[in-house]
Amino acid sequence: MTPPASAPSPSAAGSASEAGLLGPGWAASPAATATGDAAYLRALLDAEAALTRAQAALGPVPAGAAEAVTRAADPDRFDARALAEHARGGGNPVIPLVAELTRAVGEEYGPYVHRGATSQDIMDTATMLVAARALDLIHADLERTAAALGRLAAGHRDTAMPGRTLTQHAVPTTFGLKAAGWRSLVLDARDRVGRVRDSLPVQLGGAAGTLAAFSVYGVEDATALPGAYARELGLCEPLLPWHTLRTPIADLAGCLAFTAGALGKTAADVLVLCRTEIAEVAEGSGGGSSAMPHKANPVRSTLIAAAARRAPQLAATLYGSLAAEDERPAGAWHAEWEPLRDLLRLTGGAARDAVELTEGLTVDADAMRAHLDLTHGLIVSERLSAELAAVLGRAHAKELLTELARRAYTEGRSLGVLLAEREELKGVELGEATDPTRYTGSAGALTDRALERR
Repeated sequence: MTPPASAPSPSAAGSASEAGLLGPGWAASPAATATGDAAYLRALLDAEAALTRAQAALGPVPAGAAEAVTRAADPDRFDARALAEHARGGGNPVIPLVAELTRAVGEEYGPYVHRGATSQDIMDTATMLVAARALDLIHADLERTAAALGRLAAGHRDTAMPGRTLTQHAVPTTFGLKAAGWRSLVLDARDRVGRVRDSLPVQLGGAAGTLAAFSVYGVEDATALPGAYARELGLCEPLLPWHTLRTPIADLAGCLAFTAGALGKTAADVLVLCRTEIAEVAEGSGGGSSAMPHKANPVRSTLIAAAARRAPQLAATLYGSLAAEDERPAGAWHAEWEPLRDLLRLTGGAARDAVELTEGLTVDADAMRAHLDLTHGLIVSERLSAELAAVLGRAHAKELLTELARRAYTEGRSLGVLLAEREELKGVELGEATDPTRYTGSAGALTDRALERR
């Protein structure tokens, strides 16, 4: 992945962003810091300073101007709250920021601030910087989560447990295969995050996406400017200005919603398996209850599951903004800002919580083994159907197992014992066929195959 551009310090970013009182899933997370108001202010200033440097690199702007703008683009010199209030006048925060930055640069070099650009150039580029910095954090957490799940899968490769379909016991599986499946989804998310991170482009087109003003200001080849701009920021050069060609935003929406959902799958399974009456797994450090001292709630899984439920709707808003009219839209672009930041925060918080969940998850193999017997041996009826069909014929085998299934429940006796009493099965060895731990199919081999992926 591309190395991250300079990010704001946690203290600086945290001071100007919300505390997250209603967002425990992302509060105090690295992603919250990377997407806070101070982080956006830093990115906006980085975008402005880089634009001046890029023009200086191509000739029409004096080097002194680039140095002056970069020096003045210090977030500590700007008030994010005041900028937010003044943003109402023009509909975005870039307009008041440019005015403040121009004053900070001074008379000599102030005219070079924002020269040739439009507000959307800076806002979109800053958004890409914020997204890049947040995705770097998410990517690292996904790597840690995948590593933890890999250890669980390898350690429980042959730990048999009930497979559950439509809420009921189906046939045996292994916890190793389940954890390997979780890991596969996490790796899918990691790969998508990495690809999107490495494709994030700068935005530069001027008022209507033609780069016209840059030529007027003396850039000999205006089409070379986006590349120079991208190099200054560590982002990609776009083929075209994308003011109303919102592929980068759609890519972010897709990879973030997928990541939240992929982590949500693990959380959903853990929430089922850690129920009191199941207790096959447990979070390493559960959360307490305000009223019931005995409870250790699966808080990490709960917060991840909440993020997975919210993410698709946020992504839907971003996809809806693809239908943006003209060369620059009214409303469609503006509608993206908050949902995208919420999506980055939610997914970043979920990735943080997934690390804690998977690295601390405890597995009760004894409970899993005990639960294999809850259906009195019927969990292996699929295997027995095949085995007995060869001895009794398919129709008779089905009739017999249907009868014995009913008796197993009504009499509370195991299917193996009931089969052993049948006269027509005298001399038929069914010992292994009734052992649920011996009917996990290719679960071990599939787990090994999944763990080969890096």
